[in-house]
Amino acid sequence: MGIKIISPGLATSVQDLGRPGYYHLGIPISGGMDRFALRAANHLVGNPEGSAVLEAVFLGPEIEFTTDAMVAVTGAELPLKVDGEPKEIWTSFSVKSGQTLSFEFLKAGARSYIAVSGGIDVPVVLGSRSTYGLGALGGHEGRNLQSGDKLEIGDSSITVDEGRQVPANLRRGLGSSAELRVVPGLYWHRITEDSQKYFFDDTWKVASEADRIGYRFQHGRALRFNERKQPFGAGSDPSNIVDSCYPYGSIQVPGGTEPIVLHRDAVSGGGYFMIGTVISADMDLIGQLQPNMDVKFIEVDIDTALAARMNRQSNMQRIREVV
Repeated sequence: MGIKIISPGLATSVQDLGRPGYYHLGIPISGGMDRFALRAANHLVGNPEGSAVLEAVFLGPEIEFTTDAMVAVTGAELPLKVDGEPKEIWTSFSVKSGQTLSFEFLKAGARSYIAVSGGIDVPVVLGSRSTYGLGALGGHEGRNLQSGDKLEIGDSSITVDEGRQVPANLRRGLGSSAELRVVPGLYWHRITEDSQKYFFDDTWKVASEADRIGYRFQHGRALRFNERKQPFGAGSDPSNIVDSCYPYGSIQVPGGTEPIVLHRDAVSGGGYFMIGTVISADMDLIGQLQPNMDVKFIEVDIDTALAARMNRQSNMQRIREVV
């Protein structure tokens, strides 16, 4: 017994914490774009924090439950109802067999995480239940959910009460603009000093190309390159390099015009230079950015990045203790 998808929303898929260990083979880690929200949702319903959930983008699904369950929705500010009765986000609530979970219009953020007690029980592929759409791998038949899909729910060994809640001070705020901290990278020297300064001084806007593969940013000044003789195999454009591995969160700038931050389903290598990498503590935030939002890139060093990661881990530990 489990759930039936009446309407899938815009792009709803099964995700967990991903499948690390295959990036060198060209298979990305996938998993939830906002891992913090995914983990929190699972804690609210008594699941292990890496259990599979539903990730909904911009528009929530309509779901009929065919069994009783405890449910929690975290991430974006997406109002929800059970049989028309409003429920709170970041809070556990019960759903009875035959009831329907639905959503209203998005107020802030981009991605919501729907956790169900017992977890979404789809086959494990390469150690994960996450959907990798480009490779038709994992999740439910390797794709986003469609109307009429039926999903099983796993057995839950833990019983939790309604009303478990993540305190407001532990939720990430979702405003109308954002700052993304960046460690300059291996190819930073390829652009001029003026361009290095402009990249961080300018205000960029999230482009419409903003998905699980990567987020494109527009309306900043074009980067200028230091002259050099292109090495054999690098191509003629100064933004081209001899193929290299792409770190998760790396920023490539094809043609020097529009930065792209590579995200959960991105390719693992290619021929564009990378000017830096968004720190791991800010990658969840990217998953909540909407098109046309203002974004500033902030230069930081590796010590700041490590401190931010530690603070993020500390916040997750506080949720474990509180919930």
